[in-house]
Amino acid sequence: MRCVLMAFVELFGVKSAFHGPTDVSPVGMAANLHLDLAILNFGIQEYMKHSDETLEVFHTSYTFEDGYLHPGNKPDLSVGFDEKLSAKHLYQSAPLPVGRLLDGTMHEW
Repeated sequence: MRCVLMAFVELFGVKSAFHGPTDVSPVGMAANLHLDLAILNFGIQEYMKHSDETLEVFHTSYTFEDGYLHPGNKPDLSVGFDEKLSAKHLYQSAPLPVGRLLDGTMHEW
């Protein structure tokens, strides 16, 4: 869907700016990077390094060097997953906080 959307907005000179926080898995980050490379209207890619624990479980071929993300030389997204090691790191949900005013009403943060 993103590819179709980016093809449409390309007609209007809109550049991409995909989100890349650590709550997006290394698989999602690799998919973003490959999409960046496939579209003509690439703008910028946010990148935050995943924790050491995450990178123990997910083995990526992409690298970050001198301000650039490199996809690696493998033919697909190239993100391996160590299922046995993942059992050592239990998932802990960390939802974003809900901003509230002093009277308790919801507010953007």
